[in-house]
Amino acid sequence: MSMKLPNFFIVGAPKAATTSLYNYLGQHAQIYMSPIKEPNYFASEMRFENFVAEVRPRIAEEMRALQEYLRGDMRQKRFGGLVSTWEDYLKLFSNVTDEIAIGEATPCYLWSETAARNIAARIPDAKIIINLRNPVDRAFSQYLHMVTVGSTRRSFRDQIHANLNCETKLLGPLRPLLEFGCYSEQVSRYLGNFPASQIHISFYEELERAPELVLSKLFSFLGVDPSFAPDRSVRYTVSRIPKFLGARYFLRKLRIWPYLRKLTPQPLVSRLSSLMIRERTSLTMDAADRAFLTDYYRDDIEKLAKLLNCDLSAWLDSSTYNVRGRIVVSARRHRPIA
Repeated sequence: MSMKLPNFFIVGAPKAATTSLYNYLGQHAQIYMSPIKEPNYFASEMRFENFVAEVRPRIAEEMRALQEYLRGDMRQKRFGGLVSTWEDYLKLFSNVTDEIAIGEATPCYLWSETAARNIAARIPDAKIIINLRNPVDRAFSQYLHMVTVGSTRRSFRDQIHANLNCETKLLGPLRPLLEFGCYSEQVSRYLGNFPASQIHISFYEELERAPELVLSKLFSFLGVDPSFAPDRSVRYTVSRIPKFLGARYFLRKLRIWPYLRKLTPQPLVSRLSSLMIRERTSLTMDAADRAFLTDYYRDDIEKLAKLLNCDLSAWLDSSTYNVRGRIVVSARRHRPIA
């Protein structure tokens, strides 16, 4: 029996609802999603030796856990992993049965300079799904995630400056950050490797405003029943902001928290966690930071608007945002390529 290969990819952007899309699509009976979200196989940059030394011990542990997972039945979903061999990658699709659409979601594929070419070389007929988000909000969302997991204790402004002044090309807490939001060249790479008919581009803001319509169009693009309505009651990867950024950072750096969780009774873990978390809205983007990043991305946004023939002017107005910091982008001329 020939091994089934993926025929579509959710390639990004990071922090643009790719986890939600992964879970929504995975509920469809005609769609099979890789049990690992973000296997990273086609992004040649995502290899152990390309990370800074400080994160390598954690990555080594995750890679050992990944190998154990791949030896099992893979019935339980897993988030993240560095799948580096074709043999291991094929295992992710060993449970495919009669599904029409077979896919995986790795949001760094959009940023990667190698992924589009690598996918096209192996699976030239693949369909590509790109979901874009205002790059300013995208960057802040990534920062909130970093705060949540304890990979930074900096303010957002300091994190921006650390990224801009980072001299190493290795991957880690300092980069990529702003690089993820430079969409014009990233989208151009996919347009250069795949026919436009195989690429579907949508927007985070549209998914927030009209999820049923966006998902129906996406299902049609994949050739499955467009009338299916997934359960959207669960919100995925919601940021949990610690009250003490420094304490959370050092717990992660010293790799203490996993051991504390094992040794502490679950009710007490839940209680301690609730005491250490503050409201998400307590950490917001400063207006000056929004203005700085809007100007930083201005040229790229204009290039992207021209490339896609769509109106992205709301992304360029740093004063047009609501209390939750989300730009409301007009859908007048936002059109998927497919």
